[in-house]
Amino acid sequence: MEEQPGKIAHPFFKQFVQHKCGKKRQEIRIGPQFGVDVSVIDLPNGQAMAMASDPLSLIPTLGLRESAYLSVHLVANDIATTGFPPMYGQFVLNLPSQFSQKDFQKYWDYIHQFCSEIGIAITGGHTGFIEGQNSTIAGGGTLITLTEQNQLLTSKLAEPGNAILVTKGCAISSVAILAKSFPQTVKNKTGTEHYHNACESFYDISVLKDALTATGGEKQKEVTAMHDVTEGGVLGAIYEMAIASDNGAIIYNDKLPINETQFRVCEVFSLLPSYCIGAGSMIITCKKNVASKIITNLEGNNISCTEVGEITEKSNGIKLIEKDRESDLIYYEKDPYWEAFFKALKLGWK
Repeated sequence: MEEQPGKIAHPFFKQFVQHKCGKKRQEIRIGPQFGVDVSVIDLPNGQAMAMASDPLSLIPTLGLRESAYLSVHLVANDIATTGFPPMYGQFVLNLPSQFSQKDFQKYWDYIHQFCSEIGIAITGGHTGFIEGQNSTIAGGGTLITLTEQNQLLTSKLAEPGNAILVTKGCAISSVAILAKSFPQTVKNKTGTEHYHNACESFYDISVLKDALTATGGEKQKEVTAMHDVTEGGVLGAIYEMAIASDNGAIIYNDKLPINETQFRVCEVFSLLPSYCIGAGSMIITCKKNVASKIITNLEGNNISCTEVGEITEKSNGIKLIEKDRESDLIYYEKDPYWEAFFKALKLGWK
């Protein structure tokens, strides 16, 4: 069966990848796992190294600056789930053969700028120009951070009884990219104000500040786990965190933060905001009695945050409450954003 656009599904990963990851080494605490943003290697003297990789973007409809921003921050978001900022970066660039030296200079200058702003030292990689390369994926990046083993968070550490918090809102990255890619359509169908709001939300895609503000100096004492929202949206990310931590969850649909701009733009593309790509939002679990404190701290730093549910025992399952009706949360293997994006391209939407 032919795979659809987007990340490989969990069954595909389990069948072809999970048990074929090269040599087993005892110092690898966390290798490739469903719902876990980082790999963790234990080092001597109580230290640990966390690593994360993601594609690099080069999207003509967005532009060089925005593509570079995505390239840096989507990987940085994964590292942010540890409670620490990224420190080192490796970048592999496989660029179109017709990509000009002038455009390369601009793109790389932005990569350098965004890495510098959040403290990433670029330590190496590979750069090449490839004949026939027309993809919006221009290669891949790996970011690394070092910290003490007992201070590092992962999505596996969520515990029953924890409150589930969501920063900012649903579908931030989906809506921003759709508005920038199909500006005439979004303006005509939602109005100029929503179009501009959607475009401006592009630079809300980073969750590094969300993570560092939430953890503060407390680390595991209050925040127990974090998970970056990507494909599958906010609901998909909560599902992944529950699976990664071997727990259940209960989520209240009417508490999910969806602002009007995100709702209106998603409506144009027949998308549900809670289920589509949502970079810019962080899922945070914490002890119930400190949820309001963490929310207040985030909001004091201009980061909205909402309590949407609770981590439960695994035996309870992963439940969604909609209008007082409880049902099993559906996990969609493929994010509906991709079909909507390519459908709009095929229809010639501008």
